[in-house]
Amino acid sequence: MKAAAFAYHRPRSVGDAVELLTEFGEDAKILAGGQSLTPMLAMRLTFFDNLIDISRLPELQGIERRENTVWIGAGTTHAAVGADRGLRADVPLLSRVTPLIGHFQIRNRGTLGGAVAHADPAGEYPTVALTLDAELEATSPTGSRRIPAAEFFTGLWETALEPDEVLSSVGFPVWGTRSGFAVHEFARRHGDFAIAGATVAVELDEDDTISRCAIGLMGLGSTPLRAYDAEQSVIGRRVSEVAADEVGKLAMTGLDAVPADLQGSVAYRIRVGAAMVARAFTDASTEANGETSHA
Repeated sequence: MKAAAFAYHRPRSVGDAVELLTEFGEDAKILAGGQSLTPMLAMRLTFFDNLIDISRLPELQGIERRENTVWIGAGTTHAAVGADRGLRADVPLLSRVTPLIGHFQIRNRGTLGGAVAHADPAGEYPTVALTLDAELEATSPTGSRRIPAAEFFTGLWETALEPDEVLSSVGFPVWGTRSGFAVHEFARRHGDFAIAGATVAVELDEDDTISRCAIGLMGLGSTPLRAYDAEQSVIGRRVSEVAADEVGKLAMTGLDAVPADLQGSVAYRIRVGAAMVARAFTDASTEANGETSHA
């Protein structure tokens, strides 16, 4: 199939883009990398009279560390994120999920902001943003505002962005030196969306006590999720005393919107999700403790 006819706009600035959004309202859609939107348009799963292409705006590209936060322009491609050496040191989790996103052709065109704003519950970047308590900067005709990741994802492919707002950058906190990060996901084929997956970050005190833990879940609800109860259950405990399987099982409690489809039943996804959390927690804890993971 081919997409229905639409008007194509290439603004020269973010300001121009938000003005176009204001002008066209619900008949307009932002085109960032296009790796999710274009197939949906081609299959006529969605339709917009106006597409506003922001993929080449220089002000939306780049990676910059400001004190203890790394800010990434929304137009920065997956490939650029994965290749940045500073980011590998400052936000390892973001670098580690990047190779799991689609295939290299997709990563060459897809953008971090586009992936986050698309808000796919099985998406790696949205899950990392939620896991690390990222801040999302949105620009509108009246200025800009910052939205905590915990408030950004509101439903399936839905976010807290207003109709006249453009996601302009995302800020990821830099964790402490005794921190470990890991991602595990299960998909039928490489490049497919995960049936279930987990992103985990662990930070230790000097006595190997867990002082901070974050567990993100992908593919297990209508939005990316945080396993807050599982996180709290390990804080204050020595890492050697925590059973990873226990963490995985606890992370699955209370889930009330686990999808079921041809890829797997609810029960199957929960079993896979628990295993992914356990593996990721083990690897993150091992790294935080200064050891080498063999997983």
